[in-house]
Amino acid sequence: MKKLLTLLILLCAFGCKKYVIAFEQPTDPKLDNLKLEILLDKNKVQEINLKSTNALPTYQTAELAISDEGKHLLQIKVKDTTFSYDIKYPEEKYVMVTAHLKQNGKIHIGILKQEREFVFH
Repeated sequence: MKKLLTLLILLCAFGCKKYVIAFEQPTDPKLDNLKLEILLDKNKVQEINLKSTNALPTYQTAELAISDEGKHLLQIKVKDTTFSYDIKYPEEKYVMVTAHLKQNGKIHIGILKQEREFVFH
């Protein structure tokens, strides 16, 4: 039984594939309490509420589990707009999402993708 439990823990630790997404909390107070719906491969996986900060931006991270390697579709719904991005696993395992308010009042979602974990100073 002890060997089975150890094997299960090892499989879970090495077999689970995840995207790590960092959501930048904006410094613009107009974006306070902005709700983002996160969809991975057209399935809703999480909802995030952004909280504006007065100082430097802070980050909230989320881990999204996937079943296989390759190309996946990350969609972020904001109000009545959906932003879609193709991301590859494991080449683009770490994703940073930022929300910006354009001069015309519309919200834009930008992402940065990379293979290694982001370092925030």
